[in-house]
Amino acid sequence: MAKDREFKESFPVLTEELETGTTKQRKIDGVRGMEEESEPVKIRYTPSVVDYIRRCDTDEQAVEIVEYLLKQGEISQKEARTIKSQLRAQGIRSFGSKKERDHYLHHGVEPE
Repeated sequence: MAKDREFKESFPVLTEELETGTTKQRKIDGVRGMEEESEPVKIRYTPSVVDYIRRCDTDEQAVEIVEYLLKQGEISQKEARTIKSQLRAQGIRSFGSKKERDHYLHHGVEPE
C-alpha cells in the first residue's frame, strides 16, 4: 500500500489516467528521421611546432622536436633557425606555459 501511495504522489496525472481508463492525447507535428539527426562535430586539429614545444620540459627536448619536424619537412630551415634562436635567447617558456597531459580535454582546441 505504501508503494501505491508513493506512486500516486509522484505521478498524480498518470494515476488518474490509469484509474479512469482515459488517456490524454498529444498531437505529434513531425518525426525526425535518422538522416536528419545531427552528427557530433569532429574537430581535427594538427598541432603546430609551438604546441609540441610547449609540452617539453627542457630546451634540449625542444631542439629535438624542431630537428625532427625539420627532417619530416613540417617546418622550414628558416623556421627551425628562428625557433632555435629564440630557445637560446629566451628559453623554452618564451613559447608559452607548459601544456600538461590531457590539455585539450580540459581546454579544447581553441587558441588561448
